[in-house]
Amino acid sequence: MAVDSATSSPLGPPACEKDSKALQFIEEMTKNCDSVQENVLSEILAQNAGTEYLQQWCLNGATDRKTFKSKVPVITYEDLQPYIQRIANGDRSPILSSHPISEFLTSSGTSAGERKLMPTIAAEMDRRQKLYSLLMPVMNLYVPGLDKGKGLYFLFIKAEAKTPSGLVARPVLTSYYKSQQFKTRPFDPYNVYTSPNETILCVDAFQSMYSQMLCGLVYREEVLRCGAVFASGLVRAIKFLQLNWSQLALDIESGELSSKITDPAIRECISKILKPMPELAMFIREECCEGNWEGIITRIWPNTKYLDVIVTGAMAQYIPILDYYSGNLPQTCTMYASSECYFGLNLTPMVKPSEVSYTIMPNMGYFEFIPHDPSNPVTISRDSPPHLLDLADLELGKEYELVISTYSGLCRYRVGDILQVKGFHNSAPQFKFIRRKNVLLSIESDKTDETELQTAVENASELLKEFNTTVVEYTSYGDTKTIPGHYVIYWELLMKDPTFRPTDEVLDQCCLAMEESLNSVYRQSRVADNSIGPLEIRVVQNGTFEELMDYAISRGASINQYKVPRCISFTPIKELLDSRVISVHFSPTTPHWTAERRF
Repeated sequence: MAVDSATSSPLGPPACEKDSKALQFIEEMTKNCDSVQENVLSEILAQNAGTEYLQQWCLNGATDRKTFKSKVPVITYEDLQPYIQRIANGDRSPILSSHPISEFLTSSGTSAGERKLMPTIAAEMDRRQKLYSLLMPVMNLYVPGLDKGKGLYFLFIKAEAKTPSGLVARPVLTSYYKSQQFKTRPFDPYNVYTSPNETILCVDAFQSMYSQMLCGLVYREEVLRCGAVFASGLVRAIKFLQLNWSQLALDIESGELSSKITDPAIRECISKILKPMPELAMFIREECCEGNWEGIITRIWPNTKYLDVIVTGAMAQYIPILDYYSGNLPQTCTMYASSECYFGLNLTPMVKPSEVSYTIMPNMGYFEFIPHDPSNPVTISRDSPPHLLDLADLELGKEYELVISTYSGLCRYRVGDILQVKGFHNSAPQFKFIRRKNVLLSIESDKTDETELQTAVENASELLKEFNTTVVEYTSYGDTKTIPGHYVIYWELLMKDPTFRPTDEVLDQCCLAMEESLNSVYRQSRVADNSIGPLEIRVVQNGTFEELMDYAISRGASINQYKVPRCISFTPIKELLDSRVISVHFSPTTPHWTAERRF
């Protein structure tokens, strides 16, 4: 029931008093965007004034923007890596932060094939929790009655490693789900999950998914929203149902959990939920046995009002399959965050995925922006810091690269995200996420750039040398029509002796060699998470890439400036390439990956 209109927010009438306070906080932050940012930077610089990193830039205690911008350089991860390595190796001096580093958050971005390590401090968890607390008050403005049921969310933790310092290194969501803030969160009728904590906190991906799906089926009539962090995660959950519905129905019919689930904590919590439900088991069999998966979400969970998943950026490729599974339910993107910093939220969550924009909350960190124009790129030099724009200085319709400074010690750090200003809420810009800079291929949390793909092709082509064969051209795309999605690489080969051609077994091994060359995030997704399928090489007939160039020129490309695209998305180009395929090959096994990493 909405609270009195006297306490109503400009965003809309809040659903309860708690929501009223949250919405008022959003209003205060966005109305005073520039002054909040000024205070945030002052706090960061005062807090970390004694750190080795800041002292080298001779700020002499200054906490103002002008001094900061004139003296502190804009940096990338490679600039910070020596400092981070020292912290990981056990140096406890105040290198980046005056507060003790509590753990490392591993980014989905990579450096030298390994996940990037982002140092963080304990206080950041409270800052992240604050942003989480704003999500449901906004959603309640658009979808009433969410306190009358549950959310079916497929949430998972991933393997973590220990640095030589003893500090753990793990993904930001694993850190959050294992935190006391999450595990001992107070009851909130607007934020009740079907999945008990024990099912989320199991590191075994199969047992975690199985038990979460089972709970979702048991509570099917109470489910009001379905979600996962990324769209790919929800697609994977439906594929899991396709493969395991028979056993799930058997468990529900008998009231006994499958012996495949061995985790003691899961077995104990499920024993309190699961009882013989033969009618539900019969219903699941009737819905699943015919193999018709169109609208399966609303057939199994008929009261679902929307899907809560990230479908912006690389995840947009999953929109059609989620429309198919859900009968075109709204797909909402509620939040914009990364391992480096949590940024903001979507104040209009029910818009179409193509219209999603995020409002950066100015209390989360200090944000600067590099104007992004591919035809006139800005040169960044450590010796002469460029003039970066502040949050309050941005123009409608322009694109910018995001640069952040955080309480944990990142200063003028280039995140790599390209954003476009789509509007304003009060004085705060609202951004459309355009893309992650330099990312070529992405299926889930993996990010493969052009250099990495080139290296993988070069390493794999070594296997062709004994056949006097070379790769003369290649391109790629991420195929998400298969579940899980996988990388597809098109190769055109030059064989000096067509009678002595590479065997199918060798070309299969080329697929594996490419996978072995890709970064640890990709390999973890293949090996531990099963969220990416085997890499595929499609060999095309000679002359195919000449045809590709002819096609591009026919559409207006300059013959003098034409370059083979290393990643394709345009359907006619895929169709042209697929019509010239002469053989298809897949990785015969998974690449090497271990939770241990090099330090």
